[in-house]
Amino acid sequence: ERKMRLEAYVLAARLEQVAAAATVRLLRMSGGRYTLVHSDARASGRGRSGLGLHVVDAWTGSERDTATLSGGETFFASLALALGLADVVTDEAGGMRLDTLFIDEGFGSLDDQALDEVLDVLDSLRERDRSVGIVSHVADLRTRVQAQLEIVKQRGGSVVRHRTAAFTD
Repeated sequence: ERKMRLEAYVLAARLEQVAAAATVRLLRMSGGRYTLVHSDARASGRGRSGLGLHVVDAWTGSERDTATLSGGETFFASLALALGLADVVTDEAGGMRLDTLFIDEGFGSLDDQALDEVLDVLDSLRERDRSVGIVSHVADLRTRVQAQLEIVKQRGGSVVRHRTAAFTD
């Protein structure tokens, strides 16, 4: 009925776990608005089913495709999924943690409140002895991230500067 191969069935089961783990963080980042749910609805056309994700919007009570999220909301969902995947992998590896996480861009799509919520989630990871690296050109992050490595382009090659909250070299 759903045209699912065995591989898709196994991946769908894992995706449910990742979505559940991601929802914990997405709820916090979105102020309780969004949750992620696995969808095994049949895909349109000749597509197969079983590997879809939907977002449930607590404000409207509706479930919809994740493609309908705005840029900032998509960043929230992507970050939550990455963290949820790390949680599931950690659980599967017998508690062996993924200690370092790098996040590349996406911060430019966030307003000040959303940026604060994301940074709070990332700070909570650092409080549990995880290293979190942020790769971004967003100037606002310079005042919110204490330890920084700044890459400065120069004619002879790039130079790396270490900066702290006091912004000293």
